[in-house]
Amino acid sequence: MIKGKSRVIIETVQPLVEGGLYPAKRTAGERVDVSAAIFGDGHDHIRAEVLFKKEGAAAWQRVEMTPTFNDEWKASFYVTEQGFYVYTIQAWVDHFDTWYDGFKKKANAKIDVTVELMEGAILLRTLGESNPELIAYARRLEDKSRYQTAIDLVLSKEFEEVVHHNPLRIYETKLNSEIKIKVEHAKANFSAWYEFFPRSASLESGKHGTFQDCIRLLPRIAAMGFDVLYFPPIHPIGKVNRKGKNNNVRSQPGEPGSPWAIGSDEGGHKSILPALGTLADFNKLVVEAKKMGIDVAMDIAFQCAPDHPYVKEHPEWFKQRPDGTIQYAENPPKKYQDIYPFNFENDNWQGLWDELKSVFLFWIEQGVKIFRVDNPHTKPIPFWHWVILEIQKDHPDIIFLSEAFTRPKIMASLAKVGFTQSYTYFTWRVSKQELIDYVNELVFGPSRNYFRPNFWPNTPDILPYHLQHQGENIFILRYAMAATLSSNYGVYGPAYEFYENTPIEGREEYFNSEKYEVRHYDWKRTNRMTDIMSLLNKIRKENEAMQSTWNIQFCPIENNQILAYLKATDDLKNIILVVVNLDPQRGQSGFVQLPKDRLKLTDKINIKVHDLITDEHYTWTQEWNYVDLNPNKMPFHVLKLEIHESNM
Repeated sequence: MIKGKSRVIIETVQPLVEGGLYPAKRTAGERVDVSAAIFGDGHDHIRAEVLFKKEGAAAWQRVEMTPTFNDEWKASFYVTEQGFYVYTIQAWVDHFDTWYDGFKKKANAKIDVTVELMEGAILLRTLGESNPELIAYARRLEDKSRYQTAIDLVLSKEFEEVVHHNPLRIYETKLNSEIKIKVEHAKANFSAWYEFFPRSASLESGKHGTFQDCIRLLPRIAAMGFDVLYFPPIHPIGKVNRKGKNNNVRSQPGEPGSPWAIGSDEGGHKSILPALGTLADFNKLVVEAKKMGIDVAMDIAFQCAPDHPYVKEHPEWFKQRPDGTIQYAENPPKKYQDIYPFNFENDNWQGLWDELKSVFLFWIEQGVKIFRVDNPHTKPIPFWHWVILEIQKDHPDIIFLSEAFTRPKIMASLAKVGFTQSYTYFTWRVSKQELIDYVNELVFGPSRNYFRPNFWPNTPDILPYHLQHQGENIFILRYAMAATLSSNYGVYGPAYEFYENTPIEGREEYFNSEKYEVRHYDWKRTNRMTDIMSLLNKIRKENEAMQSTWNIQFCPIENNQILAYLKATDDLKNIILVVVNLDPQRGQSGFVQLPKDRLKLTDKINIKVHDLITDEHYTWTQEWNYVDLNPNKMPFHVLKLEIHESNM
């Protein structure tokens, strides 16, 4: 329906994901920044506001929008509860504010404003039908015997407040739809993951680890400050075409195979590898971990070993080849003879979908609330959209981490359809400019509204080239960046903690990969990395500024080997400046510039600086400040800034 008297246009609204097809994402307590292009014909003044509420609530809350530049308007509100919120925008030509602006210009130019006073009185009476205060102002403007007094009244600060707080709302333009915001619980936005293979958890060399061994390691993981303990698949491992050490196509007797080759005569995706223990043992592990503030995250890999029960029970779920065999997984030149992928184009696709959904539900019943999903980009995106919605209808706290190191648009689509967190390209971003560009893309680009990054410096699959044959300094600085650039981060723990750096030459893969053998770690041993992990996790928990990815600002520094970035809460009560030496071999120094506007600094600067890593204290009195980083002492600073109120 055309509203001929509505003259305001509202365009390019954000946050809006695919025209509203998917909700934008936030977590409880986060700020929602709304922006739009809002304009109309002519020079009349426009007012605009955001209306928002928890979905299902009766009343809207309102927040005024402010213009910035080029007809761009913005406003912010906070979402305080988990669930869905909705917002919309309305805007209108405010004839009262338009009159007020014109009156001031004429009065200041000493032009007669008798008629303008009459117009103002009419507008006040229109606004003040049930407001005696506005009627009183109208009478004062109508008093012709007090012409100059009336002018002085309109030009006063008092009257400016009257105009601002009493917009004349007529012929409003409102968005045709309400836009959804999905608000998830806080752990979706702030978590620290430690991954290890439970079969390598034994304190005794040569012995297969069990869930009981994992329980004994929980105090170690808790003391280091991690709140998510992630296991690769814990299911029975296929015996047919089992892989051997270093991905050998033939296993030797006693070799355990890859946990991602799921299923055998011992069971499938709802079963546990007997060598790890029983379902009761696993349940006890989940309960004991929860007591220490740790969630156990499961790996969900929707693929099967050749002897998985599904292969016999539902052969239609797999791709049959002309020679009567089933197609195994390939990523040429890589071959995975021990894995059969599902064929999602089979005629019984609905049965397959329902069964895979039941896998999630089974483990949720065991107390699991976090799932790291293996290679989701090799399964149909519509399936993920459906299954995540289905699961979260009854279990809104479930977190899904997308392990999709794939093309950007596919990674983005998986995030849009529901994955809570996503692996990223951080693993391969090394230079200063690469890091700045990538993080700014994540934080300030359109993906901010649906893609929640989780930074990993390594995984069991990936030993990046910059860590190969390197010493502890590069491990420390990469870890520090993962833990401070992103509020969600993870690490393939023991391999990283103990500086494993030997690759299969020419590949980004570990030699003697734990994927194909049981390893033994000296779990009683700690080192410098253990201490740094523990300290950084403590700092993250004690400083609210570190609990968001979205508050980052990179700071100029006169050295291409030093990266500096600021994180601060909206109220500036907690401010952290991280400075990292990207050169693991040599000391680097330079002058870092503080963002005066962001920190609301005047020219008189007096900032107390506390290095939370080395416990050193400084006082900064300049906009540009000297930093010096010796990688052999510590390749990074985490500086807590306290600004004296007189500086703000």
